[in-house]
Amino acid sequence: MIYEDFIIREIKTKDNKALAKVIRNVILEMGAPKVGTAYEDKATDKMFETYEKEKAVYYVLEHKENVVGGAGIAQLDNFDGNVCELQKMYFLPIARGKGLGTKLISKCLEKAKEFGFESCYLETLPYMQDAVKLYHKNGFTNLEKPLGNTCHYSCNVWMLKEI
Repeated sequence: MIYEDFIIREIKTKDNKALAKVIRNVILEMGAPKVGTAYEDKATDKMFETYEKEKAVYYVLEHKENVVGGAGIAQLDNFDGNVCELQKMYFLPIARGKGLGTKLISKCLEKAKEFGFESCYLETLPYMQDAVKLYHKNGFTNLEKPLGNTCHYSCNVWMLKEI
């Protein structure tokens, strides 16, 4: 899929280093804590390997051959139910405000439905206001408490969407 020089494609091994940098840069840019977030996840350095499992996929957003963002879905950790999680959705400034977030969420949810998931969960932070607006716009509603245990204890906005 090409959208004004942006390409959405499945992750490749060679993307690991660039994607880890994108994720950590956005977390720092947003003023989010390093602990209790994706910043410290071991998976952040091995994204290709992390999503190389059943019922999981990660899409990279590329602009002129540079990784500028991404998002993925996988079974929600430590939860008994047919719920996936929208994971590690981060965009560098160049990719924001262009409708690419909605495109990527749609692509992830299509795949989640194909995998047979019934709902999609996500966690974020209240001061990531543009992200929260984007999730609401795409049909996610707030929950009062978290589902499962993602180990992202600093994330205190929990949302769910039936798919």
